[in-house]
Amino acid sequence: METMSGSADLSSSKILDLEGLVEARRAARASGRRVVQCHGCFDIVHPGHIRHLRQAKAMGDVLLVSITGDSWIGKGAGRPLIPEELRAENLAAIDFVDWVHVDPHASAVELLERVAPDVYVKGKEYEHNRDPRFAAERDAVERGGGRVVFSSGDIVFSSTALIAAMEQSVDPFHKRLATLSESPELSANELGALMSRFRGRRVVVVGEVILDTYVLCDRPEVAGESPVMTLRPIERRRYDGGAAILARHLAAMGARPVLVTAMPDDHEGQAMRRRLTIEGVDIRSIPVSCALPEKQRFLVGSQKVMKLDLVEPLVLDASQQRRLVELAVEASAAEGGGMQAGGVTHAAIITDFGLGLFSPVSMSRLCTALRPLVGVLAGDVSGRRSNLSAMHHMDLLTPSEGELRESCRMFGEGLPLVVWKMLEDGVTGRAIVTMGAEGLIGFERLPGVPIGESGSSRHSGRSASRAALAEDSGPVFQTKLRSEHVPALCPMGVDPLGCGDSLLAAATLALSCGGSLLAASFLGACAAAAQVKRLGNVPISAGDLRAVIAQVHGSRLAYAPTEHIESTHQVTRGPAAAMLA
Repeated sequence: METMSGSADLSSSKILDLEGLVEARRAARASGRRVVQCHGCFDIVHPGHIRHLRQAKAMGDVLLVSITGDSWIGKGAGRPLIPEELRAENLAAIDFVDWVHVDPHASAVELLERVAPDVYVKGKEYEHNRDPRFAAERDAVERGGGRVVFSSGDIVFSSTALIAAMEQSVDPFHKRLATLSESPELSANELGALMSRFRGRRVVVVGEVILDTYVLCDRPEVAGESPVMTLRPIERRRYDGGAAILARHLAAMGARPVLVTAMPDDHEGQAMRRRLTIEGVDIRSIPVSCALPEKQRFLVGSQKVMKLDLVEPLVLDASQQRRLVELAVEASAAEGGGMQAGGVTHAAIITDFGLGLFSPVSMSRLCTALRPLVGVLAGDVSGRRSNLSAMHHMDLLTPSEGELRESCRMFGEGLPLVVWKMLEDGVTGRAIVTMGAEGLIGFERLPGVPIGESGSSRHSGRSASRAALAEDSGPVFQTKLRSEHVPALCPMGVDPLGCGDSLLAAATLALSCGGSLLAASFLGACAAAAQVKRLGNVPISAGDLRAVIAQVHGSRLAYAPTEHIESTHQVTRGPAAAMLA
């Protein structure tokens, strides 16, 4: 009890009135300590705030966090959710926050003039903001000899959005699911009708095929000759991966996939060809001399402890690259001459796993050649050597947030700005961005919003467009982009491998059948939730999707049973941690 009382006293001593704050600032200046100030509402202190404040503290010696008083918060009815006294106490309880002050004014200008901080830190989204209130704050700081710094901007939360999502529920996750379940287009009947149209859809898949091998091992020991881990393999399980499992997902969901790839004519290549053919996959391949790429994962129980890539990069000469594009075009135009000629090639999916099947030039040629032949052109990448930016004029891309930021070389900007860059560069019209345990967000440009010059904005029009978007950083989702957030539908799972492939298959089929971005994103999340419950890459069927949909509408998601592999290698039922890949 004494410890708790002491902690409370320390926190309350950080909360200063204006007179005490000015005196503390004077003492800090006299001792040569740099004061950094952050200002905001801080109604709910979420992980994004913690990251923002920690980055601010690193810029100086003393961190002052000032909050807007209750009477001046204009964020809607019922705001602030938490009164100013408790908001101040919450911030004071953070160990690296030194001073907290409740500002009774509408803006921070008067306070900034009195405190004259050395550094005033705002989020990256304010960098191009032309709001006169922020301009006045900036002037006040600079007149006092300070400088304004924009933090990394990778705050992915919003207090306003979180509170709106919570409403009367203490659990935003389930509240969002309840909201999604109430959407007419996500009713079980509507989704069932949409999935019934999957059957018979012709989809061309172009990409590398991979063997995924799971080596189940006994518990590890430490070797006698040196401190290295010793594993004893007990069982090997092999799964089709890469474009192969994508084609199998499509077949299991009722589509008619055509796989265009490079494949050796050895024992492993022939075995994979037989497996795919049995499941209804039509294969068009160019012969290569190297072995099938194999990725081995060593597991103890259900925990992966090591990964070994037995991959010899594909080296295709110019004629082989041309032949790959020709095979894809022939497959897409095989029935009726493609979409423009009234054909029935409903979609094409390009997957680049960075193993050498595509060069930037051949990828560009492939996208250009397939665009007029198919209804929906979708794609995804995986691996450090893949090239998302080489794709163009796509209807859908499904990268992870990390892959998207790496491709755009935008690591600090907010996610909407990163997506906007991809849209304005003519790479895609829609994107479903996966974010691990936080689920996914589907993005598409609102009708009538211009983007550069249809891809030519890679040059002159890009900077102005991005700056304009940044200026509207607050309402960007309402004015520039439509976004749909779907939480991870199985926060307890066993293996994230292949979740992105199943998501891509389901979302592409949904769009090809006339489904909306929301429906495609939701069905993609359902496919990933079905996949993550299983060990290894296993095809997801339409029945699996319906089972997850039933769980969503039945509110039985959070602890959905999953397969768990014990050290004895017997399959049991139980929860396990996993995320969307």
